[in-house]
Amino acid sequence: MNRRDFITLLGGAAIAWPLTARAQQGERMRRIGVLTSLTMSDATSKARFAAFQQRLGLLGWNDGRNTRIEYRWAAGDPDDLRKYAAELVALAPDVILANGSAAAAVLLQATRSVPIVFTDVLDPVGAGFVDSLARPGGNVTGFMLFEYGMSSKWLELLKEIAPGLTRVAVLRDPTMTAGVGQFAAIQAVALSSRVELFPIDVRDAPEIERAIPTFARGSNDGLIVASSPSAARHRDLIIKLAGAHRLPAVYSFRYYVTDGGLISYGPDPIDPFRRAAEYVDRILKGEKPADLPVQAPVKYELVVNLKTAKALGLEVPPTLLARADEVIE
Repeated sequence: MNRRDFITLLGGAAIAWPLTARAQQGERMRRIGVLTSLTMSDATSKARFAAFQQRLGLLGWNDGRNTRIEYRWAAGDPDDLRKYAAELVALAPDVILANGSAAAAVLLQATRSVPIVFTDVLDPVGAGFVDSLARPGGNVTGFMLFEYGMSSKWLELLKEIAPGLTRVAVLRDPTMTAGVGQFAAIQAVALSSRVELFPIDVRDAPEIERAIPTFARGSNDGLIVASSPSAARHRDLIIKLAGAHRLPAVYSFRYYVTDGGLISYGPDPIDPFRRAAEYVDRILKGEKPADLPVQAPVKYELVVNLKTAKALGLEVPPTLLARADEVIE
């Protein structure tokens, strides 16, 4: 083959070489860390992070092509959470997604320079993560779970679906300052609702198995399950015990009700992960967390399980059903 033929062949090969392959060759691989207290096997966890990756893909960031996403699942273990935070920071990622207050806290202990986007944090200002919602001011920003005031709605809904309630237990995680804030918001409406509140601190399955049967002793008892990673991990047990002791119970997220709980009111648990992907995209393109305001949920969902209501002997008011975003029959 002479030199002219070789050059012609080389030029033809270059034209035939897929444009996407040439684009990949010129792109720098970006690294995204993900830290969560949840478990990999949980269906809701999978849906959240699938939504995160899907939105990233729509924005042009594809795992294995121009990004590498490093997941760390702590499954509720504080020691693993700290270990995985250090591991992710050591990888020098371009940005880290922190799911939950505990994950954000350990990451901020490990780094004040790597950009962090959080989801599912109740009080980022009170926790010291950001200076203010409008101007985060450091290396972290993200998406609040909800405002404490929303927690009062749980007691109102519980009284609406079971008007005779006089005693209500509030399951909360004592290791979270957010548990105190949620209880305070519920307490603010308890007097006008003529309900006596009983805060119950629960961290693990044995505590839950002791606490709920100890509380449930009459026909006028109810249960509020405040938002916490421990409640989410043990939701099957909580729902089972609430049913066994005939406790009308209200929860913070839809997935409790689809798993057999009575009623839930809270933010869409998937949407913040789509929105977090948009912040990750903006940071990868050069923006700084300090300039991206912390955002609150844009939609709340009311979900009712009529099958569970029937099992508890409750008649759901038509006005409540009319307001529901979803009714499970």
